[in-house]
Amino acid sequence: MALTKSSKLPQKALLKQILKRCSSLGKKQCYDDQGLRLDVPKGHFVVYVGENRSRYIVPISVLSRPEFQTLLHQAEEEFGFDHESGLTIPCHEDVFESLISTMLR
Repeated sequence: MALTKSSKLPQKALLKQILKRCSSLGKKQCYDDQGLRLDVPKGHFVVYVGENRSRYIVPISVLSRPEFQTLLHQAEEEFGFDHESGLTIPCHEDVFESLISTMLR
């Protein structure tokens, strides 16, 4: 299921906003001269998953996958995107790991 048209922003703008917000998190970490965290490879972003908010670094390519868009829609409904604590995915860690590994095959 893709993000619905009921979102206030068009899907492309929403994804850009998510990436920008994710790349601006953790100001205490080490950054390169372009402002990107050194532990997050180019073409990737960080999400937090599960009750313990475990941190995962995932490739940007998953953003276009319908399965990940479903997770984004659930995240928007449960947490919204207007918070500074990072993109949190409402999903159990084992389910998220399985889903990501399937998408990256």
